[in-house]
Amino acid sequence: MVLALRERGETVATAESLTAGLVAVTLTEVPGSSAVLRGGLVVYATDLKHELAGVDAALLAEHGAVHPEVARQLAEGARTRCGATWGLGLTGVAGPAPQDGVAPGTLHVGLAGPLGSVTRTFTLSGDRREVRASAAEAALTLLREHLKLPIR
Repeated sequence: MVLALRERGETVATAESLTAGLVAVTLTEVPGSSAVLRGGLVVYATDLKHELAGVDAALLAEHGAVHPEVARQLAEGARTRCGATWGLGLTGVAGPAPQDGVAPGTLHVGLAGPLGSVTRTFTLSGDRREVRASAAEAALTLLREHLKLPIR
């Protein structure tokens, strides 16, 4: 994916909550990623989702941090604030306990790009580490699909 983005002259940025930077770390494991990854926001705290990524404060107050629209706005915020072609936003509950009535394993991923944005919701299984790893992979798969790249 990094090579494809580099060949296209495109970049990516992240705004991550439950993964706390794991998507950005995964991208940087590939040589040449410095030409592709613009940056990332770790917005674990709800107030930082608004302050750093620009998520609407009223949305956060009404629905909480774990909501599909929050993921979409995180993706948009990452894209615009980091000046990237693509933005990925992740929010969810890694567990082991529910958060604001949302079950562990719930994941919302947003992807923002040149033609707009999409969200996808997943229910992941496993312990905290497994949920976080699966969440990062789900986000990268969503980007890969929109780049129309084969799944590795």
